[in-house]
Amino acid sequence: METPAPTFNLHHTGYLVGDLPAAGAHFCGLLGYRVESAVIEDSAQTARVQFLRQPGADSWLELVSPASENSKLSSALKKGGGLHHLCYEVDELGAACAHLRAGGMFPLGEPVPAVAFPGRRIAWFMDARRLLVELVEAGKGVLSLASLRAGQV
Repeated sequence: METPAPTFNLHHTGYLVGDLPAAGAHFCGLLGYRVESAVIEDSAQTARVQFLRQPGADSWLELVSPASENSKLSSALKKGGGLHHLCYEVDELGAACAHLRAGGMFPLGEPVPAVAFPGRRIAWFMDARRLLVELVEAGKGVLSLASLRAGQV
């Protein structure tokens, strides 16, 4: 009996920007997004992030900005920024990681605690086309799909 593939639910799209307040104002003013989080300082990833969501949407837009010139994100931003990654919420992080590895995606490290999602872990992968994918464990909290679906966000 074959094990079914894990379910990958789109959690957010990461968008690399140089100026979080200006980018937030742009997305809110032009496209109707609303700010869903304070700016989150993630020293482990040398990033500053903020989550936005359109009313009624079932996923977020994560604005990502380098926290310093030494951040790995700084070089990507110098190339223009824009779409950075796709993040999927998964019920079982280990099984989802194994599935991506088996499908040829390259892990960029072991799962680590998520600063933006307390009590949950994240893992990063890249494929041969240079698609960057983040996995986040399902859980509870203001930035969880369960809370979003329950209308708590």
